[in-house]
Amino acid sequence: MYPIILAVHVLALTISVGTLVWFDLRLLGIKMRSQRVSEVYRQLMPVMLSGFFVMFTTGGLLFWALAAKCYGNVYFRIKLIALMLAAVNALVYHLTTERTIAQWDAAPLPPVRARLAGLFSIVCWIVVIGAGRRIVLGL
Repeated sequence: MYPIILAVHVLALTISVGTLVWFDLRLLGIKMRSQRVSEVYRQLMPVMLSGFFVMFTTGGLLFWALAAKCYGNVYFRIKLIALMLAAVNALVYHLTTERTIAQWDAAPLPPVRARLAGLFSIVCWIVVIGAGRRIVLGL
């Protein structure tokens, strides 16, 4: 079962993080500049959340299967830290930056705080994916 759960985990990750990166690219002002940020978010959110639910569920199952090996693995710890930083970044964005979205929603280039949130999100997820790959290679 482990390979099947791992495959589902990777597929869910590509769906959730892939759509998240599209939103982050809009926050950076690189893609979809003619669309409102709120519209891009509204369209992508159901896919992102569905993928995250499956990704976190299967990630929990993968950890459960090899908890002792994972816990002692430095890449597992790096992955957890990057996941926490990604979560804090999203929380800060939604609680602070997004509150002023009415002022910059249609702007081709959002304010610096929004762009930094998008960039930090992409960096965090690159670390999560890289560390996750190193975990699998080390087991």
